[in-house]
Amino acid sequence: MGKGDKKTKRGKIHRGTYGVRRPRIKKKPRPENKIDVNKKAK
Repeated sequence: MGKGDKKTKRGKIHRGTYGVRRPRIKKKPRPENKIDVNKKAK
């Protein structure tokens, strides 16, 4: 278990790949992008 192991987190970092052990971190959408300033309330 180490850099050469495909199934470990360290091995994924060494290879530069992703998977179950090393998932991609998804960026959360910013709240200011959702709110439309120009929209008027009815």
